[in-house]
Amino acid sequence: MSRQRLRITEIFRSIQGESTWAGCPCVFVRLTGCHLRCTYCDTEYAFTEGTWRTVDDVVAEVRGMGGDLVEITGGEPLLQPAVGPLISRLCDLGRTVLVETSGASDISRCDARAIRIMDLKTPGSGEVDRNLWSNLDHLSQHDEVKFVITDRADYVWAKSIIEKHRLGERCRAVLMSPVFEQPPGDEIGGCAGLDPAQLAEWILHDPPAAGGPVRMQSQLHKLIWDPRAQGV
Repeated sequence: MSRQRLRITEIFRSIQGESTWAGCPCVFVRLTGCHLRCTYCDTEYAFTEGTWRTVDDVVAEVRGMGGDLVEITGGEPLLQPAVGPLISRLCDLGRTVLVETSGASDISRCDARAIRIMDLKTPGSGEVDRNLWSNLDHLSQHDEVKFVITDRADYVWAKSIIEKHRLGERCRAVLMSPVFEQPPGDEIGGCAGLDPAQLAEWILHDPPAAGGPVRMQSQLHKLIWDPRAQGV
């Protein structure tokens, strides 16, 4: 029995909207709290509040929802010490565990069986200086790296990072997402969206010269449901 506790915003079952796992039914565990304030953040509601629950309680609820795929997300899930035991417990149950995390948190603490989907912050996020570059040394062949692109400058920056660090050779997939329009929130100013066709054009006609191919993605859940909806 584990009495370690986690601050949880929500647990729900939905369709995975991002990464190479997009389209798959998935149970999401959203932890509370984040040390970044990205201009395009769409989960400001996970910054505060939440409910303290034991690891045992969270594992039991996830098991009750069924399915083989689980994502641990936030906020920033790696800020909470008890997330490590939670990830390992879910891996022990045979679940495929995805960890959605920023490039500003140490990913080495994750159970090696987990699949880390690391969001490297672009200049347009307002948090590019927070990236922890040592994380690149911990990437494995089943991890994924994501860039959220707000404009052409972000694309050029991401392209240079992919080439410099040969990201396509370090991990399973390199992902690019066009930023979804985000209205001003309580703490963040918000940002304009990027036309997906524009990002597609850049990828097709100006791809990284080295470092492997790029996979474009959208936030599928925002196309299925209201983009402002929670618990999806």
